[in-house]
Amino acid sequence: MFPIRDHNPSGVTPFVTYGLIAANILIFIGYYDLFSDVRALNVFFWDWALIPARMSAGEGYGGLLTSMFLHGGILHLAGNMLFLFIFGDNVEDELGHLGYLGFYLASGIGAGLAQYVTAPFSQVPMVGASGAIAGVMGAYLLLFPKARVDILVILIIIFKIITIPAWIMLALWLGMQFLGGFGTPADAGGVAYWAHAGGFVIGMLLVLPLWLKRGGPAFWEKTHGHPPHPEARYAFVRSNVPSAGRSRRSQRRKGPWGR
Repeated sequence: MFPIRDHNPSGVTPFVTYGLIAANILIFIGYYDLFSDVRALNVFFWDWALIPARMSAGEGYGGLLTSMFLHGGILHLAGNMLFLFIFGDNVEDELGHLGYLGFYLASGIGAGLAQYVTAPFSQVPMVGASGAIAGVMGAYLLLFPKARVDILVILIIIFKIITIPAWIMLALWLGMQFLGGFGTPADAGGVAYWAHAGGFVIGMLLVLPLWLKRGGPAFWEKTHGHPPHPEARYAFVRSNVPSAGRSRRSQRRKGPWGR
């Protein structure tokens, strides 16, 4: 289940969101060659990723910041940037450019600390913008719970795009992080579930004062949880590729199981 876009147009050009996406891509390109040398990549991550064991030893605190601009592969990068592109512009619109940048970095640092607390002596490097982006998603949930989001659902060979309220998609995502966190040892590597969950909760807490200033529950009641502006509309166009039908001859000649 992948979100592909929302129906919530932004009122400003999200310069910070675009800049963060560009920075993540350029930094990834800068060390991409290291993926062909596992030893060199491990040394690079040891220096710049978040290593809980290093923090417990009183060093490597800079990894709380630098780790959120590193990724473990192309798919890791692409998935994170897709989520940031979809949800970041509206949160930036609400918080302002500088406020949003501070919010993003604070969410990422808080997410790293959440992962650190669960496994303070782990030597597994933590990389990725997921924690910071989870904070953006938490803010989006509080501000636009019923904004419509198009998601691509893949069931083996079935591909279908459906539209659901943002709160359903985001709540399912958060629930999966908690399930993964409780079901997987924090120092086992793989997905940093507690960084995701922690970043999400921190993002909600950071934007809570703005939500309360807007009226809290009354803010939702004004628009029934939808964005306070007209939603974008997208038209699904049918493909011009003709369907393959049976020939007249095949219609006349039925096999033994034909009906």
